[in-house]
Amino acid sequence: MHLIIPYAASHTFMDPAAWLGLKLPHLQTLLSLLQRQKALQDSEDLALHMPHERLLAEALGWAQDSAALPWAAWHSAQQGQPSAKPQAWMTPCHWQVGMDQVVMLDPASLFLSDDESQQLLQAMQPFLQEDGLQVTWHSALAWHAQGDMLAEMPTASLDRVIGQNVKPWMPDSPSAHHAARPLQRLQSEMQMLLYNHPVNDAREARRQHTVNAFWLHGAGTLLAGSGALAQPVAMPDALRAGALRGDLQAWQQAWQQLDATAVADLLEHFKVTGQATLSLCSEHAAHTYEAVPATWHQRITRLFQNTTPATALAALMTP
Repeated sequence: MHLIIPYAASHTFMDPAAWLGLKLPHLQTLLSLLQRQKALQDSEDLALHMPHERLLAEALGWAQDSAALPWAAWHSAQQGQPSAKPQAWMTPCHWQVGMDQVVMLDPASLFLSDDESQQLLQAMQPFLQEDGLQVTWHSALAWHAQGDMLAEMPTASLDRVIGQNVKPWMPDSPSAHHAARPLQRLQSEMQMLLYNHPVNDAREARRQHTVNAFWLHGAGTLLAGSGALAQPVAMPDALRAGALRGDLQAWQQAWQQLDATAVADLLEHFKVTGQATLSLCSEHAAHTYEAVPATWHQRITRLFQNTTPATALAALMTP
């Protein structure tokens, strides 16, 4: 069993007090039983995918040098609808235009209703179809797209772009050049279309942020036979919202709840089977702990090393 914990530590909370005060007894016990075996560190600031996504992709057997991780196609396959067509997620969002950059706000902060989302997608459909995109509504912030434009398109994860200048994250590699210009044109068309849309007029009247753009992510094609897990993997997102909002109290409370549930379950699994894999992730690093046979000397050494939750989380923040 492999437990991957996104945002176990976050650069939003750089003060050591953020994790020093956490009481995580099940994590404490697991860290005393497991040994760190692997460390993943972003080699550049513009890594397209989050460390926890890359770990899940590795568990699925996907090529680690791939710039495209086809999460949308994988989701379709999980729902019993496998397809060889290129797919992606499309998320409606708000781009805040500044003097020298355009920043994406967290789409969750829009509190976009299902009805608003469906109206906006309906208005966009003629333009999307003109570019060969078949887009269906999945949820308020997740529309499912299919089309040749999405083949091998290296799209940045949504979490990579939230709160950031969008320009460095736009697809511009040679492999995506055939789709980059149509995508940029489509973004411009959507900004003009949405500017005076009734949904946005109503949102402005309520002093809410409008929807003035979209973000493509999880694009690519799922190869036949890929996407099977060699062992059960759990990747709870309980810490994500607090980290993205910069809400320390919510993040700490979510950690304590996670320790009492998913981490406790992994500890129980270890007690029964003697096997467990735990990956703690931040925005730019991931450390994986595993149960490995230990000599008498190694067991004694491990007792004195005393890896605590605080030291394990602090290690994620050190390059």
